[in-house]
Amino acid sequence: MMDPGIRTIRGILTLFFLTLFWRQVAPEIDKAFKMCGTWIHSNSLRNLTFDLNTGCEAIYISANNSTLSVRSKITAHCSNSSFKTLSSSPGPTHFCVFWEPLLDLLIIEVDRQNITLCESQGLQTTCCAHPSSGTQESAQQYGIVNASVHGDILTNNVISKFEFKGDQINCKNEFCDKATKDASGANMIEDAVMRSKTLGNVDLPCAQSAVIEMNEDFAGYNVTLTENVASPSVHLPACLKPANTIKAKVVCTYYKNITMFQGSAMVLDDIIGISVENEIITNLPEPVRIKFHHSDILANQTATCVSWDTRKDKEINWRKDGCKTVHISSKETECCCNHLTYFAILVQVNPTKTLRHLQALTFITAVGCAVSIVSCIVLFISLCRKRRPKDKSSLVHRGLVVALFFLCFLFVLTGTIANLGQDGVCQFMGALLHYALLSTLCWMAVEVFHTFWMISMIFSLSPKPWIWYLLGFGFPALPVVILASMGNIYGQRIIMPSDDASKPYRMCWMTESHAALLAHFILNVGFLAAVVTSGCIMLFLVVRKVSNREEWRSKRVAFLSIWGLSCLFGTTWVLAFGSTSETVIFFFCIINSLQGLFLMLRFYALERMRKKSEFSTDGSSTGSTRQNMLQAQDKS
Repeated sequence: MMDPGIRTIRGILTLFFLTLFWRQVAPEIDKAFKMCGTWIHSNSLRNLTFDLNTGCEAIYISANNSTLSVRSKITAHCSNSSFKTLSSSPGPTHFCVFWEPLLDLLIIEVDRQNITLCESQGLQTTCCAHPSSGTQESAQQYGIVNASVHGDILTNNVISKFEFKGDQINCKNEFCDKATKDASGANMIEDAVMRSKTLGNVDLPCAQSAVIEMNEDFAGYNVTLTENVASPSVHLPACLKPANTIKAKVVCTYYKNITMFQGSAMVLDDIIGISVENEIITNLPEPVRIKFHHSDILANQTATCVSWDTRKDKEINWRKDGCKTVHISSKETECCCNHLTYFAILVQVNPTKTLRHLQALTFITAVGCAVSIVSCIVLFISLCRKRRPKDKSSLVHRGLVVALFFLCFLFVLTGTIANLGQDGVCQFMGALLHYALLSTLCWMAVEVFHTFWMISMIFSLSPKPWIWYLLGFGFPALPVVILASMGNIYGQRIIMPSDDASKPYRMCWMTESHAALLAHFILNVGFLAAVVTSGCIMLFLVVRKVSNREEWRSKRVAFLSIWGLSCLFGTTWVLAFGSTSETVIFFFCIINSLQGLFLMLRFYALERMRKKSEFSTDGSSTGSTRQNMLQAQDKS
């Protein structure tokens, strides 16, 4: 009827333009050296010269009226000397020199063009980094002005030559230390591996990566990231290669240090990141499969595949969207995901207990719903036969009976439909079930309002019948249509038993996406709380008014009537806010699945009271609350 194990949800609002912006400014490797300045030169042809050698001493940047020069002895493997003619320019030229020691990469930007002086030969372990300012040589007219390092101004004077001394470090260790402390550290690691021009395995102290080149004949690939047999394995499908490229690199990364992924959720130690060079991969027709090997999940826990997309959330936010969880065994879980990002196994407390517990709840609810379906049919026929033109209570009762009939009928079918494996049909079924639930709650609210109307008699005339039908059947359709148009709200919901992961319970309902859970919490739980609260108040008022009536001296009639009123006003749903213990859950399922039976028993009990009553009534034979249970009141 309603998922009793609902958890507290945090809603995250994600805007599309932020996704694009984050992609454009995705963090690069923190450059150890960035020197910029303005080159003052003559109007003649300009030249660029560079002389690069291995070592760890210094880098020299100089300029005169015609030549900008870079000379260094800081590279790990690169030795390169060359001369390049630049086009003539009438005015000063802005330039920047970038040095990335981890990649052994040296680039100069001049005339808004990037010129690579030293190509990357992979990730370096020992390298020369952190160049610090050394001596400077002044000039009178031509040279470099407004020089800065990482944005900090060195001098505004004209300088002909700058010296920056090197410092030898362990680049990989320092890079990992920085990445694990940075909010975007995972992006930094993937970016470093992607730009290292390396194929095959890439080892860092904080991560182990595999770089695969997808050619035109790429037909899929199985990746083993470490030699440890217990480490995750990845299957890359053939559809992963972008159709508009001849070659594309994909990076699979196993993170050894997961401190950068520690959020509010509890994830296992194995985290995998997958990305394709210069591509955002979503909605794959064949999923990427990641098999995780882990220790036994405790009896009160479940393992669920989750992902975190840093393009959407700067803060750690593990989502279940786009991934299906396949429980192979108690120690193996496979994630089938239609997008690329960071993947892990989320461990949560399982409120559904064991398989036997789930099967018992399913059987009890199915039997109760079947009894209610038959009771609703009998009660609806009786209400139609006994109705009278002036009786408004019969109309309201019939609306509740119809809504309750469809709720029970759809709930019995939802498990069967979910096991068919048709996503579109299951989404439609989930939307119908949600509509039936909201319609039932709306008719309970109408019963409360109608009873209050009769007791208080605020107005001489009651509302038109079409108003009740609009509130009971029309209003619930509005939120369901809006939610269905949003997408990813309705679909298959899987409840996993803790003792047998191979036999999950499936139903068509609202999914576990953040938007669906937020809608469930606000719409379903919020509306239910309002109906239950008003129903409890109305039940108290009615029982207090009729407790001294002669008809209620029979304990049997009083008991059946109280139960009928409780179901009529929705007060039995108060158990949905109680404990998630087995006793409360079983009691909740029994009572609410038998609502139709209680309403039918109430009808016949009050019908019997009406026949024995010495008072004649002008309403229907349903024995409405006003005609059969309350004392007559003078109309104003």
